[in-house]
Amino acid sequence: MTAKGTAVSAKRSLAARWFEPKSIRQMAPATAIVVYALLIVWAIFVLFPLYWVLITSIKLPADVNAGPVYLPWIDFTPSLHAWRNLFVDRFEDTLRAYLNSIIIALCATALCVTIGSMAAYALGRFRYKPKFGVIAIFILCMVAASIAVARWGVDWRLSLAVALALFFFLARALGRYFKGSLENSDILFWMISQRILPPIVSIIPIYMMFQTVHLLDTHLAQILTYTVVNLPIAVWLVHDFLLTIPTDLDESAQLDGATRIRTFLEIILPLAKPGLAATTLLVLILCWNEYLLSLFLSTSKAQTMPILVAAMNAGERGVLWWTMSVVIVIMIVPVVLMALVLQRFIAKGILLGALKG
Repeated sequence: MTAKGTAVSAKRSLAARWFEPKSIRQMAPATAIVVYALLIVWAIFVLFPLYWVLITSIKLPADVNAGPVYLPWIDFTPSLHAWRNLFVDRFEDTLRAYLNSIIIALCATALCVTIGSMAAYALGRFRYKPKFGVIAIFILCMVAASIAVARWGVDWRLSLAVALALFFFLARALGRYFKGSLENSDILFWMISQRILPPIVSIIPIYMMFQTVHLLDTHLAQILTYTVVNLPIAVWLVHDFLLTIPTDLDESAQLDGATRIRTFLEIILPLAKPGLAATTLLVLILCWNEYLLSLFLSTSKAQTMPILVAAMNAGERGVLWWTMSVVIVIMIVPVVLMALVLQRFIAKGILLGALKG
């Protein structure tokens, strides 16, 4: 072999070592370097805001106003004055907002996922055909009840009872004359369209409704509102996941004598744990970070953490970045803990989806 052939062979061998993987389960060294470099850059891009918030929470106001300094004990001397201000001087307000957020977010998430999973199972396993005329009668009855409460001061409980009774009798009497109806897909689209609707459009009627029933500035008002607002997302996510579970399991359980409820609780829910975990985490984040609804529905007793963060931007001293950073740090903790708890279920769901594909 000539010297030229030897050099070419050596180059090919070097290229094979760098650009050809040793096995199908491994990346080539050059590919691995590029991939991990991009991952490191992306990790820095994602984690830097968290690092910025964390170090800002241990800066003095003078250090924050001095400009971009990022290295403790090098660029600035760390201080816990913002933490003392929040947990010593204003401990009662901070604790109240924190507990309010935990109670409201957890209860709303539990309600939303529970009702959403049952609704998703029903829409995936049963066929519904509600008639347009019956739906119009229900809407008219509810509008009449609202007008009776707002205009003539009728007790809302009496008005609601009369409206439901009137709807029942009218639907029974006139329902058979209506022809047009909806399908399950129409119901799903209508539900998600409610989430597309901006909350600011409906917040005034919601505010007036809770004001009428004397539930403003309570946990219950925000729990119910958060549940209704996020319910379409829960239904859509769980419904898509339930479609991957074969209906043969339901039929086999029914042949063995199991009821629908028992089938749902003992067969469907265990198989749907990954989808429920992902849905729970997403709904929890949405409830935990909700600002607009809490702003309108609470004044002092039921204020949540997003309201406390916004209050740091309303003082005479300007934006209190150091105190705001402390609030943001303690806001992140419950969501991170929930993500760690649900991580194995979410990872299992991704793996099952990959195997199925």
